[in-house]
Amino acid sequence: MQITPSSFQDKITTIYVAVDDFCIQNSSQITQLRLESPTKRHRNRATSLSDSEIITILIAFQSSGYTCFKHYYTQFICVYHTHDFPKLVSYNRFIELKQRVAIPLMLYLKSNCLGKCTGISFIDSTHMKVCHNRRIHCHKTFKDIAARGQCSIGWFYGFKLHLIINDKGEILSFYLTRGNVDDRNLKVLTDMTKQLFGKLFGDKGYVSKMLSDILWGNGISLITKPKKNMKGINISQEDKILLRKRAIIECVNDELKNMCNLQHTRHRSINNFLINIMGTLCAYAFFPKKPSLNITYQSQLQLPQLLISA
Repeated sequence: MQITPSSFQDKITTIYVAVDDFCIQNSSQITQLRLESPTKRHRNRATSLSDSEIITILIAFQSSGYTCFKHYYTQFICVYHTHDFPKLVSYNRFIELKQRVAIPLMLYLKSNCLGKCTGISFIDSTHMKVCHNRRIHCHKTFKDIAARGQCSIGWFYGFKLHLIINDKGEILSFYLTRGNVDDRNLKVLTDMTKQLFGKLFGDKGYVSKMLSDILWGNGISLITKPKKNMKGINISQEDKILLRKRAIIECVNDELKNMCNLQHTRHRSINNFLINIMGTLCAYAFFPKKPSLNITYQSQLQLPQLLISA
């Protein structure tokens, strides 16, 4: 269901203020990292829409209720929000301009939209289809990039988005891989857990003694529900309770897909695909209420003390 223009006004203002402050503070770094073709001459003149306005429109789309960006831009932004963006350009021109904000959008996502580790983290991966299984052989946009993989609902063709969240529902780390990459991939897990500490809870797909030993050496205790053929493994009562609360990350994946348009099969370029993912993760950071657990912490060590409710 699409939201009304009046209820969307406050959201656009909040997003724009946060993004514009970031772009002003990091303008020099953004200029140095901007991707430019070495064979083409660039005039570097100011565009009608600033980077802050372009990023705001992209992030706001993910929680607008629209599933088609063209309809969202032409029938919503260009009709009801011309006072917010007085120098709006045509839809085709906007598609060209949004390629230039890929680096600023990624920097904003990494620096302002990720939470902090609290000692309790949950890990999971969610599949991202790029086409129906019947169209795999004729699919062209992600040919030789996407791959076939298998998840709990069956086979798919596309990618996997690996996520780690804390008990507050905030995203701590993310990693995009091809669909055939195992959840226990050592490179993926070590890169995602560099800033983590404490306990990391996952499903049975993360059962691996080698992975557990490596993460233990990095100060992380990987806790998974044991398989039926695994004997002699003792799990504390507190860890058993937290394992039952692991569904919190499933709720986050559900919100990303059903409320933020994380997955759809209408991408026509790899750049748009990546920008859509970054916009989705940024939009989730602006959610006023996220799936979370009510946990009290000791004031000094910031370690979990008591699980009250979910």
